[in-house]
Amino acid sequence: MPDSISASKQDYLETILSFASETGQARSVDIARTLGVSRASVNKSLGALKESGLVEHEHYGDIKLTEKGLQLAKAVRARHDALKTFLSQILGVSADVAEQDACRMEHAISKETALKLEEYLKKVL
Repeated sequence: MPDSISASKQDYLETILSFASETGQARSVDIARTLGVSRASVNKSLGALKESGLVEHEHYGDIKLTEKGLQLAKAVRARHDALKTFLSQILGVSADVAEQDACRMEHAISKETALKLEEYLKKVL
């Protein structure tokens, strides 16, 4: 795995980043709905992310990424976007399948491969 946290935690960070970018705030209820998990699961994961210094969260408050969490979330998002672009625009995979596959692949791809993929896409697109 390219980062030191689990794929699940990476999904949480990416989801928090998406909500913060779209609405300016991330709430546990929105994260639960998006990831298809219970609010209890979200709270447990947020606790672990907080202990790791990746999020700031007061009970029943908004969830914010720390600088470290923001950088990690952006890295996950960049891998996801590069993979989705490659699958759909280069290989011709349908948008839905490209999205699903990118979600799974983003956690397994190495940093080296992700950088090479981004460089390749810049050359051909």
